[in-house]
Amino acid sequence: MHRCCHGLVKSGVRSQKSEWVARAAILALVAAIAVFLQSPGTSLRAQSANEQTITVDTKAAATDFPHVWEQMFGSGRAILALRDSYRNDLRSVQGITGFHFIRFHGIFDDEVGVYDPGNDGKPRYNFSYVDQIYDGLLANGIQPFVEISFMPKLLAANPVPHPFWYKPYPSPPKDPNQWADLISAFTRHLIDRYGAEETEKWYFEVWNEPNIDFWNGEPKKDTYFAFYKLTANAIRKVDPRLKVGGPATAQAAWVKDFIEYCMRSGAPFDFVSTHIYGNEDPVNVFGTATPIPRKDMVARAVRKVHDEVAASAAPKTPILISEYNATYSTQTEVTDSAFMGPWLANNIAECDGLTSMMSYWAFSDVFEEQGVVRKPFYGGYGLVAERGIPKPAYRAFELLHDLGDKRMANASNDALVTKRRSGTIVLALWNYAEPGERGAQKVFRLDLKGSVAKSYEIQVVDPAHGSAVRAWTAMGEPASPTQAQISDLIKASQIAPPARHAIGDPIRLDPQGLAVITIR
Repeated sequence: MHRCCHGLVKSGVRSQKSEWVARAAILALVAAIAVFLQSPGTSLRAQSANEQTITVDTKAAATDFPHVWEQMFGSGRAILALRDSYRNDLRSVQGITGFHFIRFHGIFDDEVGVYDPGNDGKPRYNFSYVDQIYDGLLANGIQPFVEISFMPKLLAANPVPHPFWYKPYPSPPKDPNQWADLISAFTRHLIDRYGAEETEKWYFEVWNEPNIDFWNGEPKKDTYFAFYKLTANAIRKVDPRLKVGGPATAQAAWVKDFIEYCMRSGAPFDFVSTHIYGNEDPVNVFGTATPIPRKDMVARAVRKVHDEVAASAAPKTPILISEYNATYSTQTEVTDSAFMGPWLANNIAECDGLTSMMSYWAFSDVFEEQGVVRKPFYGGYGLVAERGIPKPAYRAFELLHDLGDKRMANASNDALVTKRRSGTIVLALWNYAEPGERGAQKVFRLDLKGSVAKSYEIQVVDPAHGSAVRAWTAMGEPASPTQAQISDLIKASQIAPPARHAIGDPIRLDPQGLAVITIR
């Protein structure tokens, strides 16, 4: 270390030595104080930005904390539900979340074979694949969240396919009456096959993201609203108790206008639905270029929708976020990585109380919007990679499922404190760091009040635990892993059983780490 001696008193060696001794004493005192302040149990301990004490008053009031993030999942298009791999992943994700509803595009796509206009001009309907798709869901304890999409080609007014690999038709019908007849026949068939009591538990959502390129009617909003009314009326005419809604928009759009249109026109609606992703352009969502972090984008958009509904003529309307994720792009460093654990936990905390249900897009990488999957890890949206390999996001959902159904207040932005019906306290703690960001380790300590608990159990998902993508990279990133490699990747994705610690032991989380702690 360079020391500058300008300004020293020139009084000989003795005076210089005295000054050095005095400075050494001061430095030693400062070091001793620092050691004291960092000692566990020291009440005066100063905490850095990366050290937190989470105070848990076990007797404090708690609010309802429904698990809205794990009631529904999105998935690839309808026909994929006939595959064994799809159903295997479905059972796997249901096993860790207990989810109830699944949503997918394309129940009227030509590959499902529903619509045949007939040479005589009298349409014929074939619900064979529809039955197999929905039967398979129900057999696994999952109910359909019925997305009414897309248009059969021979009924499309603008038969220009969407760029997706499977080429759906985002078109209004060329004959509104034939479309209404198709929807009526479809709805009646569901009632006849599954019964009104069952089908009335489902949701019927009209279309998908009509505000962007999934709807080519012009002008978009006016033609979609008219189409919504036509479709919703056809559904409710079969059974007035069926739940129908929309506008199923991207970017949290049109909700205010949708409610106003329905109230003005008499179109029925039982819920509003919309979509939002963490990397949206704020101009498209809020009309402003002010940057919004990926960490907060979803919650801020949901808050916007919540406030719009609250200020509307139908303020009690349920809000369903029927698609959300940290990104709408395929980014390995996001959806395939441990980043998703802290992102999910933070999003759950921020969205609490704002929505009735949120549908993570998607539960599985049995998914073909960009074509047939070419390798296990490519930034797919699913919780489960190709060949049934769980991703860190899967493990995050698995851990977060253990949270209680009551939430207790705490001052930290990196913690969720919950209570189960049994009274057991369960916390989620996280160390959020963006992909590529060099973060620091965080240290948490628990301060219990009103409890004699002596220990806690902890499980962690981070880049080194519960992450198969690291093992895949170490293998050389094989595009077609062998069966032995697949087995190794599944093993690498597993998280260790809960580890028990004394209540005073610090909890250390590396960047992109998520921990769930149960106080015993």
